[in-house]
Amino acid sequence: EDHGDRVNAAHARHVEARRLLLLGRLDAAEEALGASGPAAALPPALQAVRGLAEAGIALRRLQAKAAREALAAAANAARRAGIPALIAEIGTAHLLLDAPAGRLITGGTARALSIEEVEALQATQALVVDACRHLVRGGERSISLATRPVLFALARALGEAWPEDVPRGALIARAFGSRLTDESHRARLRVEIGRLRAELQPVARVNATREGFLLVPRPAREVLVLARPEEEGHAAVLALLADGEPWSSSALALALGTSQRGVQRALEALAAAGKIQAYGQGRARRWTTPPMPGLATGLLLTGPWATG
Repeated sequence: EDHGDRVNAAHARHVEARRLLLLGRLDAAEEALGASGPAAALPPALQAVRGLAEAGIALRRLQAKAAREALAAAANAARRAGIPALIAEIGTAHLLLDAPAGRLITGGTARALSIEEVEALQATQALVVDACRHLVRGGERSISLATRPVLFALARALGEAWPEDVPRGALIARAFGSRLTDESHRARLRVEIGRLRAELQPVARVNATREGFLLVPRPAREVLVLARPEEEGHAAVLALLADGEPWSSSALALALGTSQRGVQRALEALAAAGKIQAYGQGRARRWTTPPMPGLATGLLLTGPWATG
């Protein structure tokens, strides 16, 4: 930019914004995009890339309307740029935006939710057990249990069963993964339920019943459980790989804020299931999702269409 090359400077900022977006630093990503100047002053290709980044930020913030508007602007810019790969990427983003964004579990039944419906849940007065972010939200109060997996497992089990109670044996199986129940398990359950009561006290009570425990929201309202569209043990890793870009295990660990060894175990499990693939060896090893079936990857290379 100091040399007057504003286009390359804007491109560098867009790359940085994408990195920040993948790391979950949405405000910083938005600031990086803003620093590249007004979109109208950029070439169509960069306008499309910027629109994709803006859509990603809006999507992470559960702002469905803003995400769709950004994708529409990106699609228009990509058509003007005439870059097939960019058009295809935006088309894929549209498909992802239209795909189920979550599942709503209430009263023992589940149904798929669109991104707009997930966004609407943010304004509900119901008690929401959010299995996507591992938190419990009641009104304006959110209680994170992201670092308390046992407590969240108990909260989710109680939320899914509401308005019924959950037997002690079922809670032990969900929280501790034990099929057999003895006095030590029951004692541990009492301790963890006590901790859960303390955490949820501002938004709900956990009452003991004859058979187990019952979640009682305060004030009186319904309980909803928001879950991922599919229960996948390594969903966060798959979500990052879904963009089609090759990732190293160290980069994935940095983006997820977890250990590299844990990420490697997840990658190996996903590869064994055929959900991802790897190439390269050692430090050069990269992971990505398989190519789209029935589509020659050469068609996604940047370049003009043959006009015949």
